[in-house]
Amino acid sequence: MPADKKTKNEAFKKMAALCSRSEQCSPDIRKKLIAFGLNEDEAEDVLENLKGEKFIDDERFAKAYVAEKFRINKWGRIKIRYYLKAKGLDEQTIEAGLGNLDKEKYKAALLKTMKEKARKLKKKNKFEKMGQIIRFAQSRGFEPELIHRHMDDIVS
Repeated sequence: MPADKKTKNEAFKKMAALCSRSEQCSPDIRKKLIAFGLNEDEAEDVLENLKGEKFIDDERFAKAYVAEKFRINKWGRIKIRYYLKAKGLDEQTIEAGLGNLDKEKYKAALLKTMKEKARKLKKKNKFEKMGQIIRFAQSRGFEPELIHRHMDDIVS
């Protein structure tokens, strides 16, 4: 049993070091612990210890992820939500992360994204141009109703 304890301690130290360098979420760390060679119960024990020592906090991770993807990648709520869900986070945690987005900055980012796309489009008729802008903004993860609400500000 001492070898088992050593393996859990090694895993804890390795994951604590990783979590100290960057925000991590519990589903990702659980996968890494299992890849490290721990079984499900051991991985869960190490994960609980990491949470207890505040190395992992899924809500803190979600807030950091949302802020980064919005600020750097200019993603909308839909795309961010999709990627957080793919990581295995629960809806409440995702909502807590998305709740930190400033409404005015979000609207400004949407308008900027749409204006930049409109400027890059070659001369086409108004409806083709609108269609391309809508598809582009949606691919960035912005909500269709928000895109349509501000379309008149972009295409005249």
